[in-house]
Amino acid sequence: MALCAAALVFAASAAWSTGPGGTAAPVTPLRPVASFEGIRDPAKRSAALFAEAGKVIQSPRCLNCHPAARIPTQGDEMRQHVPLMVATDGNHGPRGLPCATCHGADNAPTFAAGIASVPGNAHWQLAPVEMAWQGLNLPGICAQLKDPRRNGSRSLDQIVTHMKTDHLVGWAWNPGAGRTSAPGTQEGFGALIEAWVKTGAHCPAA
Repeated sequence: MALCAAALVFAASAAWSTGPGGTAAPVTPLRPVASFEGIRDPAKRSAALFAEAGKVIQSPRCLNCHPAARIPTQGDEMRQHVPLMVATDGNHGPRGLPCATCHGADNAPTFAAGIASVPGNAHWQLAPVEMAWQGLNLPGICAQLKDPRRNGSRSLDQIVTHMKTDHLVGWAWNPGAGRTSAPGTQEGFGALIEAWVKTGAHCPAA
């Protein structure tokens, strides 16, 4: 764990601040599904539902682990990961320095100045390369989620289950001290994705 400690000191010296007092900022709410019922056109309602869910998808909590390159970013500012990390084909880091070297099963507090905690989850890993979101606009991410070649071979119903129940997805609302939580709750986010699918899974306009 000496490497982890050195990385934390380096990050702190680079002024990678985690927020006042090392505490997370207040959670931004998500609109509930019912608030979209006034949109009579199902396709427009569907696109609006996904746009609301996109507030989560495009938050740093999600984008950091869906990088365009095989290099994760970190923090609310989405800075380059320290130490430099390049994912392997298995999405768990290079041989000799897997993600689990520093990331445990739970968020862990630290004593490094400016770094309140190291994020953790039992399934901590990068998204596969075909699921890269950084660099895409919301319509592009929407199209990707609908494409089994780029979404982990999932059906739309499986996408709903993944977003509603996956423990690593849920980490976005329990990111540890010093990080801004994803907007809303996983329950509310999952409900938006489910309603999006039920209304035809239409994507917002570019």
